[in-house]
Amino acid sequence: MAILVTGAAGNVGRNIVRQLVEGGHAVRALTRRARTGVFPEEVVVHEGDLTRPETLKDALEGVDALFLFPVAATAEEVVRMATSAGLHRIVVLSSGAVTTGYDTDFHLPVERAVEASGLEWTHVRPGEFAMNKLALWGPPIRAERVVRDPAPDAAWFPVHEQDIADVAVAALTEEGHDGQAYTLNGPELLTHRRQVELIAEAMQEDIRFEVVTPQKAREIYLAQGGFAAQSAEFLLGFEDYSGKEPDASQVEAYDPSSIGPMPTAEAVTGRPARTFAQWARDHAEEFRS
Repeated sequence: MAILVTGAAGNVGRNIVRQLVEGGHAVRALTRRARTGVFPEEVVVHEGDLTRPETLKDALEGVDALFLFPVAATAEEVVRMATSAGLHRIVVLSSGAVTTGYDTDFHLPVERAVEASGLEWTHVRPGEFAMNKLALWGPPIRAERVVRDPAPDAAWFPVHEQDIADVAVAALTEEGHDGQAYTLNGPELLTHRRQVELIAEAMQEDIRFEVVTPQKAREIYLAQGGFAAQSAEFLLGFEDYSGKEPDASQVEAYDPSSIGPMPTAEAVTGRPARTFAQWARDHAEEFRS
C-alpha cells in the first residue's frame, strides 16, 4: 500500500512514517522543507505545503491512502485533489475538542470535507498532547530546573504522541475503521504538579515548581516563542477555543475529582495506553539538554 503522510515532520507524523516503513508500506512524506536524515531512507520525500494545495499534486499520484494534517482553509481543495488522484482512504488528524463541541472552526471543517468526499474516512481526535509540556516547560527546565505555572492543581489526561500514531497507522492500513472518530487521551488524570514530579523522576533530578500569576505565565510564554507564545492566550484562559474573550458567566467551576475515565488508544490497538511516566522517560534527555 502506498501512503502519503502530510505533516510528516511533526511529532505524530514522524512516528507514523516510521511505523509504516517498518510495516513494509511504500511511504511518501510531505514536508515544507526536505532535509536529509529526518526520515528513513526508504521514504520518498516531497516538499509541499497544505496551504498551497498545488504543491501536493506529484505527491498524491499513485497513492492509496492519505494521513491528512488539518488545514481548514484548503481542506476542500486538498480532498478534491485526493479524490481525483484515485486514493480511497483518508485519516484526519483532528482534535478531541470536536468531540466536546468546542472546535467548530479549525478541525471540524476538515472532518466535514473528508466525510463529503465519498472516500473511506477515519478521524483521530487526540486531547491534550503530552508533547505540549516539552514545548512549554522544556526551556525553563533545561535552563534552571524550574517550572513556573499558574495552575498546579489543573489536571487532564495527557496523551503520548505514539498512541496517536498507533491509532492512525491502524486506520490507514487495516479494515474496519471506516466512518469512525476515535477520541484519544492518556490513561491517567494528572495535575500539573504531578506531571512535573514525573518528569523529575524520569530525569532523576529535582525540578522546582513555582506558582505564578496567569499574567506572569503569559509573559514567560510570550518570551519563549514558538508553541508557548502561539498558545499562551488560550492555555492561560485569556481566550476561548475560538480566540474570543471567555464569557465568565459560562465558565463552570473546575472540579478534577468529578472527571471519569476517558477513551484511550487501547480501544483501537488492544494495548494499554502509554502513561505520562513512560512519556517522560521517552523524552527525559530532551528536558535535560
